[in-house]
Amino acid sequence: MMKVLVAGAGSVGRSIARELLSHGHEVILMDKEPSAMKVASVPDAEWILADANELSSLDQAGLSTVDVVVAATGDDKANLVLALLAKSEFGVPRVVGRVNNPKNEWMFDQVWGVDVAVSTPRIMTSLVEEAVAVGDVVKIFTFRQSDTDLVEVTLPPESPFVSSQVSACEWPAEAILVAIIRDGRPLPPDGDAILESRDELLFIATRDAIDLLQARLSGAVSPPAA
Repeated sequence: MMKVLVAGAGSVGRSIARELLSHGHEVILMDKEPSAMKVASVPDAEWILADANELSSLDQAGLSTVDVVVAATGDDKANLVLALLAKSEFGVPRVVGRVNNPKNEWMFDQVWGVDVAVSTPRIMTSLVEEAVAVGDVVKIFTFRQSDTDLVEVTLPPESPFVSSQVSACEWPAEAILVAIIRDGRPLPPDGDAILESRDELLFIATRDAIDLLQARLSGAVSPPAA
């Protein structure tokens, strides 16, 4: 079980809190606006009316004992300040930052204490691209610490990997298959699983491996001989 502080008790923050609570984690919801204190909407969370950009508020919340901070306000500036304070002043192991304006995404990195940047506009764009670009690799989000991405690709019907066992597939060395989504349901990428046309494949991959991954999945480049 993790202890998580979610800053920003709007619809996004409350949704994150409910999801974390359903997985058995301890959640603190913090917001500086009294109107955001909708305690009945997430009754199992600990609610704090305070400014997440003030050291005294974070100290009061016991941030030094928190495992993860989620900066989920609608203000990118506030999210960056919180990320920096959480990492530099309290040594929080993992900080997730919500990016509201895609123009600010470049700032959400380790310099500001952000381990994972989640851009809602980018995810929505990715989902749109996914609907029209079978075979194209779509970036979902970036792991800043390791320079890797979570990417999705819908397996095209002409791919040489269709009807192949996962254990027989030769992915690029720095691309790891982490899940298969079929008919809207996630499946584990077990070695005996058979890939089907239009399966959605989720990979964690380095930037250098993404182009090669797409080329192999489309059949433009054959995997190395065994």
